[in-house]
Amino acid sequence: MINKDIIEGNWKIVKGKLKQQWAKFTDDDIEKMKGTYDEIRGRLQKLYGHDKERAEKELDEFIQKNKLQ
Repeated sequence: MINKDIIEGNWKIVKGKLKQQWAKFTDDDIEKMKGTYDEIRGRLQKLYGHDKERAEKELDEFIQKNKLQ
């Protein structure tokens, strides 16, 4: 299981990687997310048109790929 709090704990590192992974994220989007899993998932849903399950899957894969767990 993914530890969702790990994003907040590594936010300085994660911010840049988010923009690399999802180019539609703006600096303003990233500031508003404040490192919370739910906020990032919500932005994925809004900007990319993903349903909740797909957004969670992509975000969980991002966390694993970047060894954030």
